[in-house]
Amino acid sequence: MRFLRVLGRYPVITVTVVVLAAVLLLHVVGEDVLGRWIATVCVAAFVVWTLVGMVRDVMRGHVGLDILAVVAMVATLAVGEYLASLIIVLMLSGGEALEDFAARRAKRDLTALLDRSPRIAHVIVHPLSGESDEVRDVAVDDVVVGDVLLVRPSEIVPVDGVLLSESGSFDESSLTGESLPVTREVGGDVLSGAINGTRAVHVRAVRRSVDSQYQQIVALVRAAEGSKAPVVRLADRFAIPFTAVALVLAGTAWLISGDSTRFAEVLVLATPCPLLIAAPVAFLGGLSRAAKTGVIMKGGAVIEQLARVRSAAFDKTGTLTEGRPDLVDVRPAPGFGHDELLLLAASAEQYSSHVLAEGIRRAAATRGLELIAAEAASEVATNGVTAEIDGRTVVVGKPAYVASLAADTERVSLGAGEAAAYVAVDGRFAGVLVLADDPRPESAAVISWLREQGLERITMLTGDTAATAETIAKDVGIDEVHADLLPPEKVRLAAQLHPRPVMMVGDGVNDAPVLAAADIGMAMGAKGATVAGDAADIVILVDSLAKVADAVSIGRHTLRVALTAIWIGIGLSVGLMIVAMTGVIPAVAGALTQELVDLATILYALRALGGPPSGLTSARPSRQERSNETTPRADL
Repeated sequence: MRFLRVLGRYPVITVTVVVLAAVLLLHVVGEDVLGRWIATVCVAAFVVWTLVGMVRDVMRGHVGLDILAVVAMVATLAVGEYLASLIIVLMLSGGEALEDFAARRAKRDLTALLDRSPRIAHVIVHPLSGESDEVRDVAVDDVVVGDVLLVRPSEIVPVDGVLLSESGSFDESSLTGESLPVTREVGGDVLSGAINGTRAVHVRAVRRSVDSQYQQIVALVRAAEGSKAPVVRLADRFAIPFTAVALVLAGTAWLISGDSTRFAEVLVLATPCPLLIAAPVAFLGGLSRAAKTGVIMKGGAVIEQLARVRSAAFDKTGTLTEGRPDLVDVRPAPGFGHDELLLLAASAEQYSSHVLAEGIRRAAATRGLELIAAEAASEVATNGVTAEIDGRTVVVGKPAYVASLAADTERVSLGAGEAAAYVAVDGRFAGVLVLADDPRPESAAVISWLREQGLERITMLTGDTAATAETIAKDVGIDEVHADLLPPEKVRLAAQLHPRPVMMVGDGVNDAPVLAAADIGMAMGAKGATVAGDAADIVILVDSLAKVADAVSIGRHTLRVALTAIWIGIGLSVGLMIVAMTGVIPAVAGALTQELVDLATILYALRALGGPPSGLTSARPSRQERSNETTPRADL
């Protein structure tokens, strides 16, 4: 049955093989005339079919190399080499099969995401009872925000959610490239597409399926699969000179020998399969290699641009920095203790979505402080949060907001790159929590690596203050800084950067315009920056800036392999044509030899699957890691 499906998938190959077998049989029994007529009809039909395709391509503005194949088939028929003409047909149609095989091999990692897409979710019927896990199975698309889901052992998490169980272990390798399972504690984020471990867990849906991480990745993969790389068009541009060289060599051989058969013997070695097949196979391999390392590229065109990049621009927060401020100092007011201040603030920040709130809660957890539930809580967006904690009114927020509720609030001095959360308790100033967003451990190494690879200009484009931006830039090795920028200003500056192509790396919603406007937009998408990911050409699924270097390395390797495959095909074809001019390669043998050339170039193109990463990892421990290795500060 499988054999029949293969035959149905490639009908031209099937028909050609049958006709070739019949012609050989007729030749053996002495019916050469009938065999010649059958071969002529078959080849003529294929020539007409090829010419129709050529006309369609020309109408779309594409001039290809099929003209050589047509001339070779007509020439072999004209000189009576009908067996060679059938082999050419088999070679060209077989090239389709070889391309399909190679493409399937190259796209294996890409299509794995599509094949694993979850279809069903187990929604717990009575999530508040806690007495049973009675579930109803619904389509993933029918899951709504707030649904409590049961994820059984080894099942795929259907939508993005928050873990309700005490802990869980998840395989996120298909999403992030991380080979080891990750452990999530209660309240931790769980990404759709992750595979649950050995224990059933409860997850509360925070996004619908269409908005979840996995579906976003799937959309990116589909966009990547439907692209045509510029290097393929580059191969097309070889059509005219390669055709001219082939016809000149064939014509010269005919002129010198006086034998028209020599013309056909040369042209059968000039079929363009290597050029038509090798380049797209290499780019599919590059896309697959990138996906395997946690980098989704939206097409082969991106690979060529990335391979030729000469300038780079980086956002600061969440890109060059961790994007998760850590607590570095606790400054209580008289009458308050360090732990008391941190506990009250962290308890109130349970009800805040501000970026600083996460750092405060994380610091409290590190110190083993058990947070207190609030009797009531409310948040004033961008200003602060107010909560009733143990009968006390706790306010955490910006200095102006806290000062409006506590008249004795005192401003504190901050260093570059630092931010402060002010705290008031029962209308009295209680102190300040100082946080800082450190550079990523690998940022400096990535910047240095890019310079070593020949990038001529590297700059920072950020909306943060100049003092903070310049401090971070100095730490990571960037000399050119543009700070206090609004999104339109980022777009304007990115458009003015030279030399080009320019790569822009960012992570947030505010980076989406500049990512879309840059020659290559690269989004740090591990934390679910959907808008930035949609606008970018490349999405990094792993929370590591080192993947930027990996992407550039894979892009350059892939382009090198693609171009080398093209030149291997040209070199072997031209060399064999020159040999054939002497008459030592019969037309049939030449046609079979060209098939080996096709195979050699395709096999070489598959080297793109093994493209090397940059080899960069985290260059130094994060602030949190360093604090765990040293004696804690007295004021913490």
